[in-house]
Amino acid sequence: MPLQEKDTYQEKDDSSRINPFVRVREDHANELSEDYLELIEDLIDRTGEARTVDIAAKLGVRQATVTKAIARLKREGLVTAAPYRSIFLTNEGKKIASRAREHHRTILEFLIALGVQQDVAEIDAEGIEHHLSPATLAAMQRFIQQQPAAA
Repeated sequence: MPLQEKDTYQEKDDSSRINPFVRVREDHANELSEDYLELIEDLIDRTGEARTVDIAAKLGVRQATVTKAIARLKREGLVTAAPYRSIFLTNEGKKIASRAREHHRTILEFLIALGVQQDVAEIDAEGIEHHLSPATLAAMQRFIQQQPAAA
């Protein structure tokens, strides 16, 4: 399933409330793809290329696992890759990677503003960045903006 904004896939039950179980399942399905896209973008920015071997090393998985994930991302039109060549993001892949990175940054700043230590906030932000609605992210951004500037 292609990655989607959370507002576009909110399924409602008979009481017209969002079905949280459907949303969580869809968030989990998108989570791995978003992580791959972010990592590919990071590798390209830092080293000029993203290779399967480097992705596998960063994620702690086998190259075969990365190859399968990249094949799925290619089918979804999010990356381009040829055998034994670098992996590149399509325009849509870049948009999704940037959006995921912005979500991460917002959550990280929010947690730090609450007093969470930087190292803990980094881990927690990675764990929840794929599971928040646009409304919650917007509320976090408003909260951050209301905080006094650090001296």
